[in-house]
Amino acid sequence: MEFLTFFFDAIRSAIDLLISFDPYLYSIIGVSLTVSLWALVLSGVLSGLIAFIVSFFRFPGCNALSLLVYTGMGLPSVIVGLFVLLLLSKNGPFGGFGLLWTPTAMIISQSVLITPLITGVMLSGLDSVEDTLVDAAKSLGANWWQRIWTIVYEARFGFITALIAGFGRAISEVGSVILVGGNIVWSNDISYTRTLTTAIVVETRKGNFDTALALGLVLLAIVLTINLFVKRLRGGGTRY
Repeated sequence: MEFLTFFFDAIRSAIDLLISFDPYLYSIIGVSLTVSLWALVLSGVLSGLIAFIVSFFRFPGCNALSLLVYTGMGLPSVIVGLFVLLLLSKNGPFGGFGLLWTPTAMIISQSVLITPLITGVMLSGLDSVEDTLVDAAKSLGANWWQRIWTIVYEARFGFITALIAGFGRAISEVGSVILVGGNIVWSNDISYTRTLTTAIVVETRKGNFDTALALGLVLLAIVLTINLFVKRLRGGGTRY
């Protein structure tokens, strides 16, 4: 009973923080959404280009590129963060730009992390299109670009799934964003590079369970909203 009382009290406090528009809380939400959405845009464009090239063109190194993509889907986030950290550090090739410990560094890190995931799911969506559909389009006189468009259109839900998976991994990321962002908060308790996930870790360690729960509720609400939107877009999951 003590645990349940403590748990529900923490939830009430979390809801109060959300309703009162706590500046610290909403600055963290803003940083998380901004960084993750920018990373999704950059990765989505790059992933779409890679998936298009790998699926519709044959060139030396094509199989190696596919292998690299599928290997990168399971790449540990701390490895990505360390790699980006070395590139952006003072002694790194891009150290002169002063990007380390900024939201831009976090966007770069998340983009590198989720690009293989988005690309891999897109490739799977394109590969799942039946050859008979392409043959039918060809028999009806469709040219090369029209056949490509037919394949892409049929794989559209796979593309949406890829983007949702990428965004989910980006916004739930902890390791890489801490390494390159530094988890920084301004002196007036406004987040600069602190995200929902890193803030949950910090607030839990400090014993501020109400704030940690509020952040957790926001994270769950974002993921749930996106999934409900996708389900509605797909017509409730029906195929016919």
